[in-house]
Amino acid sequence: MDETSDKIVRLKLSDQVFRRLRQLVASGELSAGDVMPSERALMERFGVGRPAVREALQAMQNKGLITITHGGRSRVNALTAGIAFNQLDDIVKLFLSSEPANIEHLKQIRFIFEIGTVQLAAQKCTVGDADDLAALIEEQRGHLGDAEQFMKSDIAFHTRIATIAANPLIHSITEIMLTWLFEYHSSLLLWSGREETTLTEHTEILTFLRSNKDSGAIQAMQNHLNRAGKNFSSIPRV
Repeated sequence: MDETSDKIVRLKLSDQVFRRLRQLVASGELSAGDVMPSERALMERFGVGRPAVREALQAMQNKGLITITHGGRSRVNALTAGIAFNQLDDIVKLFLSSEPANIEHLKQIRFIFEIGTVQLAAQKCTVGDADDLAALIEEQRGHLGDAEQFMKSDIAFHTRIATIAANPLIHSITEIMLTWLFEYHSSLLLWSGREETTLTEHTEILTFLRSNKDSGAIQAMQNHLNRAGKNFSSIPRV
């Protein structure tokens, strides 16, 4: 028997306050948009000093649970999928940079995920959605010659498709997944006119989305991702 595993570790006061505050949010006692109790009120409620309360509030902000306004009262944030996934950002970046194969694994996940997403989007795409995608393609065309802005526009196009699927988890996962991929790749899109190929493929995807043809949209997205996947070098940015 490992006796060290039976030892009781006393939590810092600030950690205990943080847990109590998080429970208040989880229980609904503190809801999105509510003003947080004053530091003095929290000190009295929990029987702790100001440093413990301030440290706990800072931890709440770091977790995206509240927004601290200097000179004003802190407020509870609405809990969203974006806030949840952003908590993973730093650790995922370390994970991706630690082993090149991890990036390849993420590219495989992207392929599977976006094929399913475009199928849903094709079934739900409205005229307004299609017009928005067309505008994003033209915006991307305006960034020819600017690799960074071109890639940001690429993310915007694929994220807008995820929005059409009308699932906030799909939207948030798509956005952060593409951000991770582009941050850890050196794009070769500007070689041999491949940027024009990207625009052509985006237009083809849009054509099937506009006509609500999910099978065509799936095939167009497969072709696009298969081709684009070969045009990235797995060179982590330092």
